[in-house]
Amino acid sequence: MSVKAKKHLGQHFLKDELIAQQIANSLTENGYQKILEIGPGMGVLTKYLLKKPLTTYVVEIDTESVEYLQTHYLNLTDRIISKDFLKINLEDFFGDEQLAIIGNFPYNISTQIVFKTLENRHQIPEFSGMFQKEVAQRIAEKEGSKTYGILSVLTQAFYDVEYLFTVPPTVFNPPPKVDSGVIRFIRKKDFTLPVDEKLFFKVVKTAFQQRRKTLRNSLKTLNLSDSLREDSIFAKRPEQLSVNEFINLTSKIEKDAI
Repeated sequence: MSVKAKKHLGQHFLKDELIAQQIANSLTENGYQKILEIGPGMGVLTKYLLKKPLTTYVVEIDTESVEYLQTHYLNLTDRIISKDFLKINLEDFFGDEQLAIIGNFPYNISTQIVFKTLENRHQIPEFSGMFQKEVAQRIAEKEGSKTYGILSVLTQAFYDVEYLFTVPPTVFNPPPKVDSGVIRFIRKKDFTLPVDEKLFFKVVKTAFQQRRKTLRNSLKTLNLSDSLREDSIFAKRPEQLSVNEFINLTSKIEKDAI
């Protein structure tokens, strides 16, 4: 018995054992006792996670994959969450316990998985997974690059991000049309911001929606005072600002509103 990959779920099953082992070994295993794998499919990565001295859970939306896992991984049966990761409340399953997130993520929901991780960062000290290579590079990119954007800034505000390695299409069934990339996030010791977090997210998203414009023009909708807009930082484009500069920019906007 094997599971047929379903296009509408964005399934590309990893078939290379060595790469599965590399992804599993990318976890530092520090600061948590539980791992949650997203989209395990037929368990090629799961089997290596189960060898760790940690408790592995999986969340899988595909009922055929769930049946396969229940049949072939009897020691995992009571830790299979047959639901959509994007719709579950982690606290319903893990309380306030810390856990690592890992997986070979479906490309069509990979950025949503990152945003959900950011929302639950108080509970997720570590995250390791496979994305479309371009998306992985974008998340890990630093300021000054054309690929540096919303995902880069928001992720790096709370996590140290490292691009680990590239994976070719040939190791999947069916093979995707693009290369993949594995990245790891390790949560910063201080993962709170010295500014209003909702405003920080709004500033970053608004700035990059018109990334070719200077901040003076792209942030017009925030109704900033003329005196603030004369600040030299507003002459820059969003891709020129580091994460810390975005935090400082948010602080200035906060004070301007008082």
